[in-house]
Amino acid sequence: MHESNVVIFLGPSLDTERARRILDAEYRPPAARGDIFKAVKEGAKIIGLIDGVFFQACAIAHREILYAVEHGVKVVGASSMGALRASELDLYGMEGVGRIYELYKNGELVSDDEVALLFEPESLKPLSEPLVNIRYNLDRAEERGIITREVKEKIVEVARSLYYPERVYDRILSVAEGEIEKEVLEQLDKFLRAEKRDLKREDAIEALERIKEIKAGMNK
Repeated sequence: MHESNVVIFLGPSLDTERARRILDAEYRPPAARGDIFKAVKEGAKIIGLIDGVFFQACAIAHREILYAVEHGVKVVGASSMGALRASELDLYGMEGVGRIYELYKNGELVSDDEVALLFEPESLKPLSEPLVNIRYNLDRAEERGIITREVKEKIVEVARSLYYPERVYDRILSVAEGEIEKEVLEQLDKFLRAEKRDLKREDAIEALERIKEIKAGMNK
């Protein structure tokens, strides 16, 4: 299958250089309304929806994805907008991949605010931390005994109270200083600097591996 038959909408979740090492495809910026219609009309056979716009422009419509599926296009979603849409449309043929998709599917995540972040328009580099990553890393810190459940819940509330472009760990921990002991915040900061993980990135990689399998199956 020619690479232009595989279209991936990708932005801050994973850099395209890393993505290309996993999957040979046509990489396009985060999807806005109309982009999936366009990809189908241009002959895409597989569409990977990872990143999409939320607040900057009109988001990808459900009917675009249904249109793609009805026209025999395999649509895989993960990580960000893709995970959200897959959780809503997997019953109609869209395939969801990864932990964030599962969290939306089972109702642990509801709002699109969970995966929203600010990114640099040219490089698509993330400039803030999505709430889903913050929750994930705080869960890991709790499992390691660095923070208690009570502290974790307080910090999540602080993060949620901030507008999504302001969600960076330094800012969150600074706002939490009045409510949580300084020593605890320092230990958490140390843990985050050394061991924080990017769940959106991990899910994006998993989705590309899955699309690679689908592509290989279609080529047989």
